[in-house]
Amino acid sequence: MKVTKKGALAIGAFLAGGMLVLSGCASGSGDNGDSGDSGDTTPITIWVDIERKPAIEPVAKSFTEETGVEVKIVTKDFATVDQDFISQVPTGKGPDIIVSPHDKLGAYVAAGVVAPLELGDVASGFAESAIQAMTYDGKVYGVPYSIENVALVRNADLVPDAKATYDEVLAAGQAAGTEYPFLVGLSPEQGDPYHLFPLQSSFGSYVFAQNADGSYDSSNLVIGDESGQAFAAWLATQGAAGTGAINANIDGDRAREFFLAGKSPYYLTGPWNVPAIAEAGINYAIDPLPSAGGQEAKPFIGVNGFFLSSKSTNALAATNFIVNYLSTDEAQLALYEVGGRPPALTSAYETAAADNPDVKAFGEIGQTGMPMPAIPQMGAVWSDWGNAELQIIKGEGGDPATIWTTMADNIQTKING
Repeated sequence: MKVTKKGALAIGAFLAGGMLVLSGCASGSGDNGDSGDSGDTTPITIWVDIERKPAIEPVAKSFTEETGVEVKIVTKDFATVDQDFISQVPTGKGPDIIVSPHDKLGAYVAAGVVAPLELGDVASGFAESAIQAMTYDGKVYGVPYSIENVALVRNADLVPDAKATYDEVLAAGQAAGTEYPFLVGLSPEQGDPYHLFPLQSSFGSYVFAQNADGSYDSSNLVIGDESGQAFAAWLATQGAAGTGAINANIDGDRAREFFLAGKSPYYLTGPWNVPAIAEAGINYAIDPLPSAGGQEAKPFIGVNGFFLSSKSTNALAATNFIVNYLSTDEAQLALYEVGGRPPALTSAYETAAADNPDVKAFGEIGQTGMPMPAIPQMGAVWSDWGNAELQIIKGEGGDPATIWTTMADNIQTKING
């Protein structure tokens, strides 16, 4: 397995301002077989979920063979791993490395459980949006490995051609004569602002304002503005009292089940459901996200990556593993093969896209997207946001604009308090 780039140097490191800085790239292939530091072979531990473990194992084996540092792989529940990480790192019981989505980064930084990294030339190999997602307060904290976003999956036997606007999609869905003209999975208890966000963004409605560098301004909550109210009014027309195309009682599992059964020509979903669609023998196409509000529909981008614990017992080896072994084409493609999510490393993405048109389609749509806000204040947003959307979709609670502005007020109160 090729792990390094031509001309790489043996690793040299020093602590500067709390940041682990690498001088050059670790070759990991020196004749002395050491870890590239001062000979510290203290084992490192990485927390991963069961899906990603098979992709990490050969990378870890190569790293151990070339550095003498054992990598212990511990499988964790991806749904709760962030809270376990935050609670265990300060006690010294956490891992050296964690696999995590980027939107947890703000909480990790606030809790002091991750350390920044200096990626050097390695950073230039990744999609700019992926590095942006790994950045907080001007510091890069992780190496990304995948970029994911939703798109519109179409049953091409039911609707032969792609449509540009949501109105056209809905009309085609209704003309198809299926039970449902359009499917998107929503939680009946919590809603799903993530899946509905492309439709909301097509009204020019966002959550927080963005700074010139693309980072989010946590002091400027904009979700309750006129654009948001316009989206709320439109959402009401698509709910129970309107077309019924957006159904609060159809969760993610049922939406997938109905699409696989041919009960709708459209399914707003991510790449994680495409394998099941292909296995079902559906003649499908992946279309750009349709605009409902007249502006470009921008999905949230979710970036998964590897983060270094601030309490790592062998930070130098852990950093070497993250920066120089998990940033290779081999590692990124192995992770793509087990998860189906487009690689964040540009060269790996190009390889995957050349072999798989689905990856290419999702990747092109993701280029228009926005990284999900990773600021801690985002934690105050999701619940009220989802509940407001559910009320509006169900036709409960009165005027949609009032529900929307009340939601924004409640979120601002939580952020302030």
